[in-house]
Amino acid sequence: MSKVLVETSARHLHVTQEHLEILFGAGAQLTVKKMLSQPGQFASEQKVTVVGPKSSMNMSILGPVRKDTQVEVSLTDARSLGLSAPIRESGDIAGSAPCKLVGPCGEVEIAQGVIAAKRHIHTTPKEAAEMGLSDKQIVSVKIETPERSLTFGDVVVRVSESYATAMHIDTDESNAAGCSGEVYGEIIQ
Repeated sequence: MSKVLVETSARHLHVTQEHLEILFGAGAQLTVKKMLSQPGQFASEQKVTVVGPKSSMNMSILGPVRKDTQVEVSLTDARSLGLSAPIRESGDIAGSAPCKLVGPCGEVEIAQGVIAAKRHIHTTPKEAAEMGLSDKQIVSVKIETPERSLTFGDVVVRVSESYATAMHIDTDESNAAGCSGEVYGEIIQ
C-alpha cells in the first residue's frame, strides 16, 4: 500500500515572458510570494483578470515563466466564465478554450490555453520505482475523510527527477472529497 500527499491546486495561470511584459510592462519579472511544493515553482505576487464570455476572475500567476500561456481552472470555474475547458494534462493546450487576460499595463487574447488540469501524481523515478509506478501510468487514489471519503480514478502518474511526490487535484475534486488540512491518499493500481 502506497500513500501520497494530496494537495489542492486552486485556479491559476502560467504565462510566457512576452505575455508577462504585455500585462505588466517591459522588463517585468515575476515576484515570489510563496514557494510551492514542486521544486522551483512559486506563487507570484502578480495577479491578472481572466475574462470569459460570462464573467471574469482574478487569478495568481505561478512561476517561473513558461513557453506557453496556460490557464488552469476547475470545471465550476470554467462554467462560471462561460468557457468549455477540456480536461488535460498541463502543457496539453492544443484546441483548448480561449480567453482574455487583463493586467495593469495591457491585455492579451489567447486563442487557446484554458484547461481543467487532469488529476495527477508528481513523483521522482526513485519513488515511482519504490511504489511500483511508471510514467503515464493511470491509477486510482482512495482518500479517506470523516464524511466524504472518495476514490478518484483516472489519475495520471508523472515521473521526473525535478518533481516532489504529491498528488494534485482541483478545488471541485477537493470539495467533493471533503479535503481539509494535510490529506493523504492510498494509491490503488
